[in-house]
Amino acid sequence: MRAMSASQTTDTPVLATARRARTAAAALAPAPRTVRDAALAALADALTARTGEIVTANAEDVARARAEGTPESVVDRLTLTPERVAAIASDVRDVIALPDPVGEVRRGSTLPNGLELRQVRVPLGVVGIIYEARPNVTVDAAALCLKSGNAVLLRGSSSAHASNTALVTVLRDAVAGAGLPADAVQLVPGLSRESVTELMRARGLVDVLIPRGGASLIKTVVEQSTVPVIETGTGNCHVYVDEHADLETALAILVNSKAQRPSVCNAAETVLVHAGIADAFLPRALEALAEAGVTVHGDADWQKAGQTAGRTVVPATDDDWEMEYLSHDIAAAVVPSLDAAVEHIRAYSSGHTEAIVTADTAAARRFTALVDSAAVMVNASTRFTDGAQFGFGAEIGISTQKLHARGPMGLPELTSTKYVVTGDGHVRR
Repeated sequence: MRAMSASQTTDTPVLATARRARTAAAALAPAPRTVRDAALAALADALTARTGEIVTANAEDVARARAEGTPESVVDRLTLTPERVAAIASDVRDVIALPDPVGEVRRGSTLPNGLELRQVRVPLGVVGIIYEARPNVTVDAAALCLKSGNAVLLRGSSSAHASNTALVTVLRDAVAGAGLPADAVQLVPGLSRESVTELMRARGLVDVLIPRGGASLIKTVVEQSTVPVIETGTGNCHVYVDEHADLETALAILVNSKAQRPSVCNAAETVLVHAGIADAFLPRALEALAEAGVTVHGDADWQKAGQTAGRTVVPATDDDWEMEYLSHDIAAAVVPSLDAAVEHIRAYSSGHTEAIVTADTAAARRFTALVDSAAVMVNASTRFTDGAQFGFGAEIGISTQKLHARGPMGLPELTSTKYVVTGDGHVRR
């Protein structure tokens, strides 16, 4: 039996919820794929059928956020429209079609003494998700956890409470209707910081925590949790334009990386340009970024190019190099070499995604070898670092740590393994 902390000897609402999740996880883990997939199908159908009540609840959160002066980039993350709910339901159906990781044999052999050894994938158990104003995470997390045989505890922010309450009600009804425990999907009770702290200290009831949100949230969970944490880091992503880059390709990748959806973690926040191509590239980049509504925070070379081109460039400070803007802003510098670009990335990157634009295969190979981030793009937008884009289905998060998962986390990353050893009366001598 697992040791329980002193705080778990008397149940609070949070701990009682975690205990119910643990019971549900024990029932969910051995459920066959057909049952789990049927629950996901019911879940997707319920989202579609009950879109109206979900959008109505979400409108309360959006109105309150705007009244409180919340930045529009955050409001955009918070907002659910009928089209977005339909897309979320479609993502759930995509998860159904994915291979089932549970029971997969990772390796196996017959030992010299005749014992049969198999290492198989098993659910993690109870997965806690702590996240900010993104109600789509509520469904993504529930779908991936159900598919991988895990119970999930959802602790969203107070700013999305009405949305999350409506969504979890729909999810629980669908799960129960499919014959699985409704407590496999639960919203953590309470809106105070104390409820988050209790969840972080529920070691022995919760197997792993995954924080999704800004740097402050992630730092708090990593530093204060006694439950094991899979860290999903912030996205200070870089685009490096090499001296051998095709200008049109570089412009398209830069603008897409920054402006296609600037409020997400895989949007580019810094562009680095090789000095050998700067005179030709900077004026065109300034024009393209301006047309996309992007404000450039540049070094001396970018400021000079801005003066020549009649474009405003905000002088960059040291803070800009490590900034995750999540807005129509980008830091910009000219570097003397590929190695200098790598040195800058090592100094300031959050380890999420970096991209190189180049026609030189040797440069691409050197960049991918030297850059130590979860994803490295060659002649492709940083926006592709995404579970769905990678073919994993809806992701649980993008891990920037090295244990136990790294990069977009799909179904296999929501499992652990155990060894099954079969003998015939074997005893050790």
